Amino acid sequence: MSDSVIFQELTTNSGMKIGHATLNRPSAHNALNMDMIQLLMPQLLAWQRDENICMVLLDGSGEKALCAGGDVVAMHNAMASQPKSMPESLQAFFTQEYQLDYLIHTYTKPFAVWGAGIVMGGGMGLMNGGSHRIVTDTSRLAMPEISIGLYPDVGGSWFLNNMPPGCGLFLGMTGASMNATDALYVNMADYFMPNDLKPQWLESLKHVPWGNNSAANSDQLSVLCAKQHQQHQALLPEAKVQPLQSTLDELAMKTSAADVADQIMGLDAQGDKWLSKAQKTLQTGSPISASLVFKQLQHGQSLTLAQCFEMELTMSCRCGEFGEFQEGVRALLVDKDHQPKWRYTSIDQVPNETMVWFFDSPWQANAHPLQDLAKE
Repeated sequence: MSDSVIFQELTTNSGMKIGHATLNRPSAHNALNMDMIQLLMPQLLAWQRDENICMVLLDGSGEKALCAGGDVVAMHNAMASQPKSMPESLQAFFTQEYQLDYLIHTYTKPFAVWGAGIVMGGGMGLMNGGSHRIVTDTSRLAMPEISIGLYPDVGGSWFLNNMPPGCGLFLGMTGASMNATDALYVNMADYFMPNDLKPQWLESLKHVPWGNNSAANSDQLSVLCAKQHQQHQALLPEAKVQPLQSTLDELAMKTSAADVADQIMGLDAQGDKWLSKAQKTLQTGSPISASLVFKQLQHGQSLTLAQCFEMELTMSCRCGEFGEFQEGVRALLVDKDHQPKWRYTSIDQVPNETMVWFFDSPWQANAHPLQDLAKE
């Protein structure tokens, strides 16, 4: 059986090495599981300590995906075996996934992510922490959790709030996919390169005069990436998100999830397949999820990155307990009947006390697994 993450150290002309981690479950679109997290975490920490490593590159095996998300079918099975409780395996997965995401966000060396193909859910969590996030002509990014009764976790409370006004609300509540142009616009990517340029770009990394200064190394990587971006930006696909910005500005002013949804559903999508699909996803998605998106972005505005992950672990474990997440995965990925039986039929039916419960920590005071995340 092949390793679910492949690690290599690429020698450069300067004598320094590049740590290269490749997610290696191509048949599952490199969906992130516990085994992969437990391989990545110690290796990334070791590379961070290793003075001979000048930068790290994360990519995905195969042509189809960097990472299509977390292994939610395994989570479904855990929830199904322990209804109305919080499976330990679920808590452990989310805890360690968020620790990994936070490590990437706070990494002390340049951390490049080649975000080709599908980058969704957990893949967005891995990519968003990178210092040099590259999208290609094949990139398709999304946070589609509304369709499975979850919400945009993996730091979504942070990065959806760092988008232009209203964009995070729209993308979180519709699960709409973004191309490379959109990703650059909403601050989910830094550079664009054609996907077939990757071997040439990897080779060029070996010729950079890397040293022991991380800031200088980061600057050199930025220059290299920016050069390719400028040479190829004429190939960027047509924007989908930016043309909606005046409408998205209005979304940011809404005071309830139901009002946001009404505004989105009221947009004229005639002749626009992308917007029409976004509306349909919102319409058929979980009212609980839509409500959670609105609340998490409200709360996240005043939180640090570490506090966002702490809040999201509470939310994710509550989702594992509530049943909506289990039902969403069942309908979409297990039974595949695409007929989820959501707890509520509309967003305005979701009780406020239910929303409060999702943000109420299930752990006793000073026992939250991520309370010391910023100190790690």
